[in-house]
Amino acid sequence: MSTKPIHVSYTQDNIAHVQMLDAKTKNALTTHFVEELVTVLTELKLNENIKVVLLTGLPDVFCSGADLGTLEKLCKKEIKPVDIVLSKMMLELPIPVISAMQGHAIGGGLALGLCADIAIVAQESRYGCSFMNMGFTPGMGITKLMEHFMGPAIAQEMQYTGQFYQGKNWVGKTNFNYILPKTEVEEKAWELAQAIAEKPRIALSVLKRYQSMARRKVFEETYTIETMMHELTFNEKEILKTIQENYVR
Repeated sequence: MSTKPIHVSYTQDNIAHVQMLDAKTKNALTTHFVEELVTVLTELKLNENIKVVLLTGLPDVFCSGADLGTLEKLCKKEIKPVDIVLSKMMLELPIPVISAMQGHAIGGGLALGLCADIAIVAQESRYGCSFMNMGFTPGMGITKLMEHFMGPAIAQEMQYTGQFYQGKNWVGKTNFNYILPKTEVEEKAWELAQAIAEKPRIALSVLKRYQSMARRKVFEETYTIETMMHELTFNEKEILKTIQENYVR
């Protein structure tokens, strides 16, 4: 198995399988992890042979969001948010993306999964929008990304409360493509990927451009607003203490 946090493999039927495999950090969005994923997404965007992207994580954790060190540096204004580029790049991939969130997905990790065109979650795993638990407003476009799969009411409740939900809590209440037992998530994702890969690349890219148009437009507007909210909330003197006391992974 590759020692890199991100591993990409290609099948004979032109499926690109992107695996997030940084077990040490629980697939946290560290600077290195983000850089590696940006490189991978850039290569995928330029690859005119692939027809569909399948994004997976570890069995227990899909992606745990920003790590504590990154949040502390953001709070101290030592770095600027860079993970926002991941959402943008995911939305702009010219072919369909399937996210198989077999494990937990938190904060920016959930946002990453919600950028997909087709999203599958596990009944047993936990999903949460944890930004407000640490005293600052949500980022990575999640304020609107959530609405595509969850609807405005559930999305806003999760953002305000920071509460985590198991996939089974969403059965019949959300628009996730599938909410399955954990052991069946990747199997279903592969089944869908193979069905998509049978279609002509040009048709897939044209349909993707049209189907993603509204989400891409909303994302651009959301990014501006989220940046403004971060400028306000990250300036609070007590925010660093709140982050350190409430950071959970």
